[in-house]
Amino acid sequence: MTIPVIYLIVPLAPLIGALISGLLCLKISNRVAHTVTIVCMIVSTIAAAIVFLAVRQGNTFNGTVYTWFASGAVKFEIGFMIDSLSALMMVVVTFVSLTIHIYTIGYMRGDPGYNRFFSYISLFTFSMLMLVMANNFLQLFFGWEAVGLVSYLLIGFWYTRSAAIYANLKAFIVNRVGDFGFLLGIALVLLYFGTLDYATVFARAGTVSANTIEIVPGHAWALMAVICILLFTGAMGKSAQFPLHVWLPDSMEGPTPISALIHAATMVTAGIFMVARMSPLFELSETALSFVLIIGAITTFFMALIAMVQYDIKRVIAYSTLSQLGYMTMALGASAYSVAMFHLMTHAFFKALLFLGAGSVIIALHHEQDMRKMGGLRKYMPITYLSVLIGAFANAGLPPFAGFFSKDTIIEVIHQSQIPGATFAYLAALGAAWVGGFYSFRLVFLTFHGKERFNVCERGDYGQTDANAHKNELPQESSWVVTLPLILLAIPSIFSGWLIGSIVFGNYFGSSVSTAAEHSGVAKLSEEFQGVLPMIWHGFAELPFWLAFAGAAAAWFLYIVRPDLPAVLREKLRIPVRILEDKYGIDRFNDWFFAGGARRVGNGLWKSGDVRIIDGVVNGFANMVGCTAQIIRHVQSGYIYHYAFSMITGVLLLLTGLLLALLFLPQ
Repeated sequence: MTIPVIYLIVPLAPLIGALISGLLCLKISNRVAHTVTIVCMIVSTIAAAIVFLAVRQGNTFNGTVYTWFASGAVKFEIGFMIDSLSALMMVVVTFVSLTIHIYTIGYMRGDPGYNRFFSYISLFTFSMLMLVMANNFLQLFFGWEAVGLVSYLLIGFWYTRSAAIYANLKAFIVNRVGDFGFLLGIALVLLYFGTLDYATVFARAGTVSANTIEIVPGHAWALMAVICILLFTGAMGKSAQFPLHVWLPDSMEGPTPISALIHAATMVTAGIFMVARMSPLFELSETALSFVLIIGAITTFFMALIAMVQYDIKRVIAYSTLSQLGYMTMALGASAYSVAMFHLMTHAFFKALLFLGAGSVIIALHHEQDMRKMGGLRKYMPITYLSVLIGAFANAGLPPFAGFFSKDTIIEVIHQSQIPGATFAYLAALGAAWVGGFYSFRLVFLTFHGKERFNVCERGDYGQTDANAHKNELPQESSWVVTLPLILLAIPSIFSGWLIGSIVFGNYFGSSVSTAAEHSGVAKLSEEFQGVLPMIWHGFAELPFWLAFAGAAAAWFLYIVRPDLPAVLREKLRIPVRILEDKYGIDRFNDWFFAGGARRVGNGLWKSGDVRIIDGVVNGFANMVGCTAQIIRHVQSGYIYHYAFSMITGVLLLLTGLLLALLFLPQ
C-alpha cells in the first residue's frame, strides 16, 4: 500500500526543524533557529488541516510505513491510522504547537538555551504526532515514551535550578510507574491476540473477551478487564490522574511555553486519546469503565479544591488542568468517547490560552508568579487581560464559551450513565463546577483587578535577584509575538464549542470509536439536541451553570468587594486549608513511603548485603589466605629438620587418607 506523502509531512516536518535547530544550535543564530522550526510547524499544520478535510470527505487510511522486524508470525511495524479520531488530534496538536512556537520567540528572548528550546518543542510535537497517528501498539509505545523523554528535558530545561531538576525527575519516575502497567497491558495484548495491529486486535476482541487470567493462583480475573486497567494505568501517569497526578503541578518549574504545550493539547491528553482509541476493548469490560469513571471523579473534584488555595498563577492553572482531565476521564468511563475528545479539543485551546496569558503576565512582571504581588494589571495589559478573561469563562464552563458545551455535555452524560460509580461521579462533577468557577475568576481578580501590589524591580529575568533591573518601570503589554498567539487561541476558545452539533451529535467519529448498545447516553442526548443557540439558552436554566456562576460570584465578592475576608476565612478554616496546601499529604507520603522506603531498602541492602555478606565473604577468603600463609611460613624456615618433619607429616596424611578410602569406600 502506497503511503500518501502528506501523511509523512505532518510528523516529519517538526522532526526536520528539531534536527536543524538542535544539531546546529551552536552554529546558527536565534533568528534562523526559530524561523526554521516555525516554518516547519506551519507546513505541518497546513498538512494536518488538509488531512482533516480529506477525512471529512471519507478518505481514511490504515497502512504500514515499513516493517521494523518480524518474529515468527508477529510483525513489528511503523504505520499510520488516519481516521476522524487521529485527524482531529493532528489538527489540535499542530495548531496549538504552532502558536506556542511563535509565543516562545518573545518569552525565551535572551535565554542562553534559545535554540535548544526550539529543538525540544519541535521534537516533542513530532513525538506526539507519531503517537496519535499510530496504527499499532509498538508505534503507540514509541510515541508514548518519546513524549515522556522530551518532557523530562523540557521540564528541567533550566537545569541550574534544583527545583527544576527535582520536578523533571519526579515527572519521569511517576510516568515510569504508569508506563510499567501500560507495557504489561501491551504484553498481554501480544500474548493473547498474537499481534500488535489495532485493527486485528479490535476485530478479535469479541472472541477473546470471555477469557480469564489468574494473576493470583485460584482467582480468575476477566482478561479484558485486566488488559484495559493496565492500559489505563499508563493513562493515569501520562494524563495525571489520581494517584499518579503528583508530577504535573511540580512541572510548572519548566518555562511557561512548555506548561502550555505539555498541559494543553499534547502529553497530558495522550492518555485520553489512547483510551478513546481503545474503546472497542474498554466497551467489553464494565469493570474497567467503572474504574476509569471513579478515578476521573476523584481527580476532578479533589484537584479542583487544591487550585482554590494556590497563589502561584501557573500552579492554579496546573490544578485546573488536573480537574479538566478528570472531566475527560469521567466521560471515557461513561462510554462518551466523542464527548471526551470534544472536551479535549476545547480544553486544548482555552487551557493553552490561560497558560500563555499567565506567561505574558510573568514577562511583564519580570518572572514574578505570585498573584499576591500582582493586581491592577488590566489597564497595563488589555490584550492579555481580555485573553485570560475569555480563558476563565471557558474554563468555568459558562455559556457561550467553548468549555460550556463540552463540560455540560459530560455532566449530562454522567447523569444518565448506569455504569457503577456514576452517581458519585455526577456529584463530583457538580461540585467541581462550583469550584471551577471560583478558582478561574479568583485568578482573574487577583491578577488583573484590585489595587496594584506588584514591585517590578524586585526580581530580574529568570528569577535572579536584581534590585536595579527595570527600576521605575511599569508593566506593559507584551510584544506581538506573545499577543498574536493569545488572539489566535482566544478565537477557538470562544467558538470551537459551537461545533458540538457535528463532532458529538453528528456522528463525526463514526467507526473510530466504539460504543456498546447499552451505553447509549450520547445517543439519547443527540435526540434532544436542537442546535447551538437552544443549548445555550437551555444552559442558563441548568444546575451546572448556576453552580459555576455562584463560584465566580463568590470569587468576585471575596476578592473585589471584601478583599479582607480571604485572610479571615483562611484563619477560620485553617485545618482544611492546611490540608489543601499540603495537597492531602500525598507528596509527603510518597517521599516517606516510596522514596524514603527505597532509601531504607538501599541502606539495608548496603549494610547487610554489601558490607556483611559480600565484603564479609571477600574479606573472609583474604583472611583465610593470610592465616594459611602464617602457618606455612613456619614450615618454610630454611632448617632441614623442619622440611623433613613436613614431609613425614605429608606422607602420614596421605597414607591415612588411603587407608580410610580402602576401609569405607565400596569395593
